[in-house]
Amino acid sequence: MMLEINGLVKKYKDFTLNCSMKVEQGCITGLVGENGAGKSTTFKAALGLISYDDGNIRLMGKAPSELTESEKQKIGVTLAESGFSGYLKVKDIIPVMAAMYPDFNRERFMSLCHKFSIPQDKYIKEFSTGMKAKLKVLAAITHNADFLLLDEPTTGLDVMAREGILNLLREYMEEDENRSILISSHISTDLEGLCDDIYIIHEGKIVLHEDMDNLLNEYGLIKADDSQYTKLDKEYILSVRRTPYGYDCLTDQGRFYKENYPDLVVENGSLDETITMMTGGKRL
Repeated sequence: MMLEINGLVKKYKDFTLNCSMKVEQGCITGLVGENGAGKSTTFKAALGLISYDDGNIRLMGKAPSELTESEKQKIGVTLAESGFSGYLKVKDIIPVMAAMYPDFNRERFMSLCHKFSIPQDKYIKEFSTGMKAKLKVLAAITHNADFLLLDEPTTGLDVMAREGILNLLREYMEEDENRSILISSHISTDLEGLCDDIYIIHEGKIVLHEDMDNLLNEYGLIKADDSQYTKLDKEYILSVRRTPYGYDCLTDQGRFYKENYPDLVVENGSLDETITMMTGGKRL
């Protein structure tokens, strides 16, 4: 197990995080939710960067504070508000990374900077938001990390750049079957084709954990008018939302409703719809 969070509680003045989750070795796990849902707080707590009020965290089998320096070097991190000093150039980063990480691969880092059009002789403060995001990801994966914790790594990237980063993460996983990733994103379509499983967090609580293939293949969105909704067997309904024409109903048994209610419109599920229904609908 790369990461196990049990009953994590972090209290703020107007917000409380209360969640449990895990990342299996060899898997890519996604964490999605709206701004302020608790994603970044979860990442910081998992890394031991903030204290918390209750719960237990095991990172690579240990409490974050118990990790040795060599174990910490096996973790690659991108956080939304962190990054390199704007007064550095890429060529200035190389000796810093080499000093911090014995396994830093200078050649690969420079090759990837060239591939992703990141200049060596330009100050980072002059980079676009997307260029800074790409640089953080490249730095995180080029020291042979076993576990990546990537908080919103594709923020600010255009479609082509996002796809390039996602392909890079796929290659990273293919190089070693024991590697793992925990990734958050506002762009759910990025995670649909990347993650093995997904957690949805809402107002500090995990409202759904599901295998991604199961979500895409078995979940469905039922569109029912008032009469159909009244007669509907609601045993497999997860969430309901009132609409001008009647009701949208999220189910994890789309096949059941297609087979037993031929007059109903049952659309195939998507991560976007699941997030919308689990965070904006009435959960049953």
